[in-house]
Amino acid sequence: MILTTLENPVGAEIVEFLGIARGNTVRTRHMGKDIIAAFRNLVGGEVPEYTKLIAEAREQALNRLEQNAKAMGADAVVGIRFTTSSIAQGAAELFAYGTAVKLQAKA
Repeated sequence: MILTTLENPVGAEIVEFLGIARGNTVRTRHMGKDIIAAFRNLVGGEVPEYTKLIAEAREQALNRLEQNAKAMGADAVVGIRFTTSSIAQGAAELFAYGTAVKLQAKA
C-alpha cells in the first residue's frame, strides 16, 4: 500500500478513485505527564511527553487510514493530510484522510 502526500504517485497512474479514506484517534493527557509538562513550562523547552503522545496518535490514525483504504480495495492513498481538533478539555482528536485509489504501473 502506497501512502503519500503527493497527488500523483511517481511511476504509477491513477486508474480509479475509490473515495475518501480516513483514520482517527482521540487521545487524552495523563495527569502525571501534565505535572511534568507544567514544570517544563516554567523552565522552557520541548515537552517530550506530549511529543511522544502526538507521534503515537499520528501513527495510529495513519494505520487506521491504511486499514480503511484496504477495506475499500485501494492500492494507494494520495493527498494524505492530518488535522487535529479539541474534543473536550484534555482530549484531542488526530484525523488522517486522503483519497483511496487504484493504480496501474506506467509503461
